[in-house]
Amino acid sequence: VEAVHLIADGKAPRIPQPKEGATYEGIQKKENAEISWDQPAAALHNWIRGHDKVPGAWTTINGQMVTFYGSSLLDASVPAGQELTIKGASRPGLVTKNGLVIFGNDGKMVLVRNLQFEDGKMIPASKYFSADETTALELTEEEKKIAEDIR
Repeated sequence: VEAVHLIADGKAPRIPQPKEGATYEGIQKKENAEISWDQPAAALHNWIRGHDKVPGAWTTINGQMVTFYGSSLLDASVPAGQELTIKGASRPGLVTKNGLVIFGNDGKMVLVRNLQFEDGKMIPASKYFSADETTALELTEEEKKIAEDIR
């Protein structure tokens, strides 16, 4: 009650907080979020999830920084998929229909659902090898007429 009265009367002491001993370092920096591959699957999963969304755990794939988002531990047999070489990983990842499967040094698996490239483009990890493919939009005759009317 006394403290409330001091504040209300404008007589509460104002003591600036000393800078010495302060531990606040701000938001985690991207350069500190690189994935160290010599860990068990549970540690890899925790690292990826712990950095999800900011700043994002990342690694190098084909010379490009790729950030991983949305991981989960995978307790099943090794799924079928296309191999993806990941810098520093003891074993290639697998691009499957559900996402990117990565392996810990204990042989257990982690499933990563989304990948983001350096240019900011984010894709489902399952679409890694089809990310560069583009398909042309083909219009029917009726759609061409509507498009012309809109122009």
